[in-house]
Amino acid sequence: MLAALTFVVKAQTSILDAETNHPVSYATISFGNGNGIFADDAGKFIFSKKLYRDIDTLYISSLGFKDLKIATENLPKTIHLKSEVDMLQEVIVKTKPKGKFKIEKVKPTIHEDYYKCWLPTIESEIAVFFPNENAKTKRLTTVYLPIKVEAKAWRKRKQAKTKKKSFSTLFRVNFYENNDGFPGDVLTYDKIVFVATEANEKAYELDVSKYDIYIPKSGIFVSLQILGYADKNGKLLPNKKYQEVKTKRGIVKVSTTFRPLLPFTDQIPVKRTYVKRIFLNGNKWVLYDKKNIQRSNLLQAGLNNYGIGLKMEVYKNN
Repeated sequence: MLAALTFVVKAQTSILDAETNHPVSYATISFGNGNGIFADDAGKFIFSKKLYRDIDTLYISSLGFKDLKIATENLPKTIHLKSEVDMLQEVIVKTKPKGKFKIEKVKPTIHEDYYKCWLPTIESEIAVFFPNENAKTKRLTTVYLPIKVEAKAWRKRKQAKTKKKSFSTLFRVNFYENNDGFPGDVLTYDKIVFVATEANEKAYELDVSKYDIYIPKSGIFVSLQILGYADKNGKLLPNKKYQEVKTKRGIVKVSTTFRPLLPFTDQIPVKRTYVKRIFLNGNKWVLYDKKNIQRSNLLQAGLNNYGIGLKMEVYKNN
């Protein structure tokens, strides 16, 4: 055990803001081959040649900072990122409107079919578009994220007194402006994360009221991405995210899938779900449909959307 602990300590690297020396939480560490990992809330990550022996360069990025390319040989214990002034737009601080409002809700689309679910990996971010139907001020209070904890046959297993397999998965939620039909600039620089476990059912209710997120006139994108498994305190664990499989073409890295699964649906008539690959340099959002994604069992079955739900305060015109 002592040897294992020594290995982890030596392999740990911290990412800090070069100006403030504060941690850069949940920074993206790309390997340049479509794979990668994330730093935790303290800006720390684990990397070693023992874990990733074929990686010689890391590409580190985070919103508001200049991208950094760094060799893995003699990787320093501390990495400093410089702020990118041009990327930091003026944050518009809105005070909560006064007066009466009503609560409006977009219900999440939920189902229980294990075989109609997205198998989450840390490569992908999924964004769902919500149009703004009128000029009234709308403030988000809750996001409902459909999840599927266990397999389709769980009820039979439960009757057999089989315990649910425990897990603790850290997610991040982002909010984007609408940029010509695609996710654009972020609406908040807050790191909004939550942990889902086997105790959750059907839809995770995420309270976002403290972030004062208002829906722009052109609509809003709400996205979900997996950061990895976490401990009981919500701390991101440095477990390996890929399995190495021997094939005729050589060693192929297969992404680890995480629970819970994400139910996709054919019950939403308009295609409004977008996806992107996190760790590919210059990654771009694409509409989730057959024209853009060739190999997808979900799309072949007509399951085009992830049915996120919202609750918001709708105020009278100011």
